[in-house]
Amino acid sequence: MSFFPKISFQCEVEEYLTKVFRNNELITALGTQEAESKYQSLLSHLSHPPGFTTVRVNTHLASVKHVKKLLFEEIQKQFKGLCVPVLEHPKLQDILLIPAIGPRRDLKKHSSEVIVGAHCGYAVLRGAHVYVPGIISTSRFMKAGDLVSVYSDIEGKCKRGAKEFEGVKVFLGNGISELSRSEIFSSSGPLNGMGVRMIEPVYLSLSFDNVLPSYLFLQNLPSVIVSHILKPQPGERILDMCAAPGGKTTHLATLMHDQGEVIAMDKIANKVKKIKQNAELLQLNCIKAFRYDGTKALSVEKREDEQEGPPFLPESFDRILLDAPCSGMGQRPNMAYSSTLKEVTSYQPLQRKLFTVAVKLLKPGGVLVYSTCTITLSENEEQVAWALKTFPCLQLQPQEPHIGGEGMRGAGLSLDQLKLLQRFDPSAVPLQGMDINSLQDSGEDDLISLANKDCIGFFIAKFIKSNSK
Repeated sequence: MSFFPKISFQCEVEEYLTKVFRNNELITALGTQEAESKYQSLLSHLSHPPGFTTVRVNTHLASVKHVKKLLFEEIQKQFKGLCVPVLEHPKLQDILLIPAIGPRRDLKKHSSEVIVGAHCGYAVLRGAHVYVPGIISTSRFMKAGDLVSVYSDIEGKCKRGAKEFEGVKVFLGNGISELSRSEIFSSSGPLNGMGVRMIEPVYLSLSFDNVLPSYLFLQNLPSVIVSHILKPQPGERILDMCAAPGGKTTHLATLMHDQGEVIAMDKIANKVKKIKQNAELLQLNCIKAFRYDGTKALSVEKREDEQEGPPFLPESFDRILLDAPCSGMGQRPNMAYSSTLKEVTSYQPLQRKLFTVAVKLLKPGGVLVYSTCTITLSENEEQVAWALKTFPCLQLQPQEPHIGGEGMRGAGLSLDQLKLLQRFDPSAVPLQGMDINSLQDSGEDDLISLANKDCIGFFIAKFIKSNSK
């Protein structure tokens, strides 16, 4: 039941992915028809948003029950009395799940149009209003207070300030313009602030603009699971190697009851600033964030004891999270993936450099969790096969909780090894919409089961480093 077109790729990337999802191991196990069907279903899912918004509660400051009550009140206010549940997850006791209603196919389109960039459009599909920096074009005579239809320029072809756009555009819903066209595009006009307040989005999701900022953190479901799998303990020293914007960093600190030390690194200054801001907002004190390139985080010579930041001596950390830079093909929604094949294939060697440093920084007996938000074999299962061959000290470990599917065939891993991995594949469930009637007819267990699968594409592997040198 596809509402949007399947995600599109550059030709060479499409050819590359087609080979990945038709690899010999997979075809032998599933048959050509089923393998192809699953791949086509995945492409359709990727262009649509996940069926649920996942909210991680900052249990350092508030209880899940309290935040659940506040969110339910917020839903009543935003959805004008519409009864949408806030669900507690039985295996992840610090998250809440809120179903998204949509796609709504009966919305009337207005003659006055606003065109937004692709990234702004994706945010709108997950509950955001339209902010001025995301607006590329508006109708010629648009005034503040006008009813407007909002569209996404998914291919990036619309010229800023255009008075009309006839290229490929995707309808996102209707809203009320907060500003006139001249205010948006004048040279001295506003660069920030709300441009369009969405009143009839195609996907009705709770807007979290200034909603309980200290009590919750918006994260995709698999991103929350990663921190639980690493399972940091109070008093331990943890490294989050590629940490921005700090969702997993702050989660790790919360799971440790803010006791111990979480070192967070990122090589971009603004991203490090964001980590620090999030730690401060959530009132977590055990986080220390540094601007540093993770591939250079291993110290080759003895350092001053007073130095708390990178580079670090070998075997300095009890647990390490490597949520690696990746091609990001699992993110949803995404209707047009713009990266070239050269860019896609550039991530594997970078991930291996980071992984090598991580293994050396990990104490014997320590735990390393590797994760990505992409769907390729080369960045996921192939990396696991490489790691096990390259580092005999590493052993794959079972993951708890294990909510995703097993790893994908094609990298030469055994069936037992694949079962120890988690690959979140949104095509594991049919692409289905959710209206208020089907929502009310669904049991809570069915909704939780759907939320576990209808999420972004993601991959997790867990290793332990043996005590023997």
